Amino acid sequence: MTDSIQLPIFSHQIKEILPHRYPFLLVDRVTEIDIGKSIKGFKNVSINEEMFNGHFPNHAVMPGMLILEAMAQISGVLGFLTSGKRQSDGYIYLFVGADNARFKRQVVPGDCLTLHSEFITSKRHIHKFACRAMVGHELAASAEILVAEQVISQ
Repeated sequence: MTDSIQLPIFSHQIKEILPHRYPFLLVDRVTEIDIGKSIKGFKNVSINEEMFNGHFPNHAVMPGMLILEAMAQISGVLGFLTSGKRQSDGYIYLFVGADNARFKRQVVPGDCLTLHSEFITSKRHIHKFACRAMVGHELAASAEILVAEQVISQ
């Protein structure tokens, strides 16, 4: 099934998969995918992003919650591509939890945040993923991310 997906997946194509938009779309590109198993992509962190106006003006640091959100978004891309469902058909993946979240390195403007997500399990419409966010070879954050697949009214 991976043969039918042309890599890399660029931001304009990610917008067809995820409902997020600027300033909240936190996945710039998908570079690897094994449908139903794992995905790898990245977020380029720029000083021009809204978050840095207040976090923190004299020492810009990407908020940990947004790193978790980026990991949830890359997991959502994997979920959508695995299920074949689309947000345009009225589906959405919602970030519903994070277990064992750990932050090991600050993420600052100029960093390329590499996002990894591996499918762990699914129960009903709740999916669990093992996620890592890396800057180069350094672990920035890790967590088990839970997302819920829901039907939304159009």
